[in-house]
Amino acid sequence: MSVSARLFWAVLGAVSIAFHLGLVFSGLVPNLVSRPLHMALALPFVLVLLAKTPAQRISGAAIAAVGIAACLWIALNADALGDQYGYLSGPFQMAVALTLLAVVLEMARRAIGWPLPLVAGIALAYAVWGEAIPGEFGHPGLPMSSLFGTLTIAEGGIWGKLTGVSVNVVAIFVIFGAVLNAGEAGQGFMNVAAAAAGRLRGGAAKVSVLSSALFGSISGSASANVASTGAITLPAMTRLGYPRSLAGAVEAVASSGGQIMPPLMGAGAFVMVELTGTPYSDIVMAALLPAFLYFFAVWIGIDAFSLRHTLKGLAAEDRPSLRAVAITSAFFLVPFSVLLWGMFVIQVTPQYAASLSILAGAVLLALDANLTLDWKRTLLRLEDACINGGKQIGTIAAIILCASIIIGVLGMTGLGVKITSLILSGSGGYLWPALLLTAIACLVLGMEVPTTAAYVICVSVAGPALIALGLEPLQAHLFVFWYALLSTITPPVCGAVFIAAGMVGENWLKVAFSAMALGLGLYLVPLGMIANPLLIDLADTPVDALLAALKAGAGLGAISFGVIAPLNPLLRAGLVAGGGVLLFV
Repeated sequence: MSVSARLFWAVLGAVSIAFHLGLVFSGLVPNLVSRPLHMALALPFVLVLLAKTPAQRISGAAIAAVGIAACLWIALNADALGDQYGYLSGPFQMAVALTLLAVVLEMARRAIGWPLPLVAGIALAYAVWGEAIPGEFGHPGLPMSSLFGTLTIAEGGIWGKLTGVSVNVVAIFVIFGAVLNAGEAGQGFMNVAAAAAGRLRGGAAKVSVLSSALFGSISGSASANVASTGAITLPAMTRLGYPRSLAGAVEAVASSGGQIMPPLMGAGAFVMVELTGTPYSDIVMAALLPAFLYFFAVWIGIDAFSLRHTLKGLAAEDRPSLRAVAITSAFFLVPFSVLLWGMFVIQVTPQYAASLSILAGAVLLALDANLTLDWKRTLLRLEDACINGGKQIGTIAAIILCASIIIGVLGMTGLGVKITSLILSGSGGYLWPALLLTAIACLVLGMEVPTTAAYVICVSVAGPALIALGLEPLQAHLFVFWYALLSTITPPVCGAVFIAAGMVGENWLKVAFSAMALGLGLYLVPLGMIANPLLIDLADTPVDALLAALKAGAGLGAISFGVIAPLNPLLRAGLVAGGGVLLFV
């Protein structure tokens, strides 16, 4: 990228960051103004910056220009459109609506590929022609002006609740992550992990687990996690003689855990706030113990693998000094402390607390690990933060806007209620068969759809059924969210495994099988949350929740060790059976 192009994207990223921070500090802005402007700022990043060929850049620029014009028209006419209650008036408004929907579908296709926009396209086709379907799964028909108006000029489609979460909360935490990643925070994560676990048996793998848990808590992306922490941990593991399949599996599994690790949880926590009405702080507390159990199971799995292979710790010269750990850890501890202080001490909203943390992190960009100042380096870091922040906001906006089309159609046509009824009848009215059906749906949908979108779609249709069968809303949502992650390490489509396998130069199937063994917690912890709801009740009953977590942890550890360790078959079976009793009874 040329200097002038980089400057352009940095300026545009800075505008996007200023806009989203401004929404937090300036008070209320009408939804039909803030949400279309959010999409307008996201379009150039997705359609032009992420373009892979000159032809894609040219076509992307043209589509972005049309989309921005439509978004600005919505924002400028927000008051008048609000009085239309989602009913389009005249062919011009219909043209604007169809243009917006087409741009959203293309935006999502370029950001994440075909599957999600294909599902959204099928949903739109069902909304238009579903009345021709005989039987229960048809619908009475919708006036086109009402259908497309609700999706594009009211708050029931692409400008709905999900987009509000993207605008007001997710974008702020994405900026927070971009600012931290532009400075020394990433090195701080690695140093803390290396100091804590580097000398242990399987130390290089355990460094990967800890650093991925820390880094993933702000990145919320398995792929980004593998690419960043894996660039350091994978060479270290292979250099120490770890089997390549195991090295790749450790990084894939540890990195996938970033999406269930508070505070960010791959944007899922904030979507959950909107869908359940549960305060953000309660969701963080509910997600905390299950996330620790997941990483604990991975840790035990590494110890079990060490009985099969010689897994050395990091050499003394490869471990950071105490001074380096103390200094670099401050680069993430200070912003995180500001975040926690804002949320739990002065009790402002999560996005306001995150905005304060962004300011603290931006100040720290001026310093390096030696506490020296370099203004040129600082400007480059700010440039990186602006470009990456704008790009990540754009990608998440593309996913959420496209998913909002599906949610809007489910609501308007009643299809969501019909699928819920199908799940209830298919499970015979029993909870555990319904959970199995939901898990299969999550795995299939998650194969090609990003975790947050898979969670939103699955919980929209399966969530009501699970709640009707006796689950608490938060319990049902966490179950679906965890299982929407299955495809990160489960064949045939396992994104984190593919990336890690490519980085270590190993057959992806070998990496996948090791990853599934190491990542047993991803399959078992959600079931444990159903069998023992105390695991997600840390906020209300902390002692009981901790005792339940200890019991579940012992069970998970026994299962993980029994599955992986080279032991007598009877002993392995006993460990797995005993662990299952501890986890589920």
